[in-house]
Amino acid sequence: MSHSQKVPSCWLKVTVNSDPVLVDALSDFLVGVTGAGVEIVVDDSLLYTKINAFLEKRNPDESEMVQILEQISGYARELADIFQVPVPEIESSVIEEEDWGTTWKEHFKPFAIIPGLVIKPTWEEYRTGLDEKIIEMDPGMAFGTGHHATTTLSLSLLRAVLLNMTAASVLDVGTGTGILGMAAALFGADRVEAIDNDPEAIAAASENVRRNGLAEKMSVGLTPLSALQGPFSVVVANIIHNALLVLSDDLDRLTAAGGKLILSGILTGEQSDTIIKHFSKKGLCLATHLQKKEWSALLFEKAAVSDRRLVAG
Repeated sequence: MSHSQKVPSCWLKVTVNSDPVLVDALSDFLVGVTGAGVEIVVDDSLLYTKINAFLEKRNPDESEMVQILEQISGYARELADIFQVPVPEIESSVIEEEDWGTTWKEHFKPFAIIPGLVIKPTWEEYRTGLDEKIIEMDPGMAFGTGHHATTTLSLSLLRAVLLNMTAASVLDVGTGTGILGMAAALFGADRVEAIDNDPEAIAAASENVRRNGLAEKMSVGLTPLSALQGPFSVVVANIIHNALLVLSDDLDRLTAAGGKLILSGILTGEQSDTIIKHFSKKGLCLATHLQKKEWSALLFEKAAVSDRRLVAG
């Protein structure tokens, strides 16, 4: 083959057979960390769900494939342990199809993640409606994150609390691809600080912030939660239940007096009950409990300084 000939792209296909409870989290990991395009196929028995993830790799070698599969397998095992379900089965293959990338894009169109907020892929044109906001993101990142129940729940609470705030500051803990932080900026927050402990997530979120012209309002970084100086008008953390408990002291510390704390990534039932009891003991008042499928999002309100003095007295 001559040097002028184009080397065809290959797609590494990873198939994950998973308990349905892990599908949202696994999909977000695959699109946010590996940059995959994700297709979800529900089995008729409803006992398991198949996730087909497609990663564009030019002639991937065996060591690269092994590294990717180990990364996915490790995260799948962690999730299975947390939710006490069987470890997902993972298979892989390589697809050589020059037109696959174009065909794949045809399935991804702009969609309203919540009423008034539209996620659109970079190659699609979209005319905004009245009072409508747009976040432009790469396909896998946008659509995997956009369909996560906890993301939509968090966005609904975030918009509601910012509607009645002026000069609001927002902290987005575990920002991932940056969608909650960017939405906060679009919803009227004056300042947004977003953090994550994954360098690849930070790189993706930073690019999304730049692409959407929000760099003046929103900063993204690897700063540990314990090292942050607050307080913030609104703190939002869409992460897993156990992490919320571990980080609870700092989440409380960084929420301003009279401020709001939004927590999600929580299963409805035992997990949501535990979180409500734990944060209520810190003096935070549960204001709203939203549910979608098996997931919950909680809005806590922190008493103003004068109110806390009255309670103490």
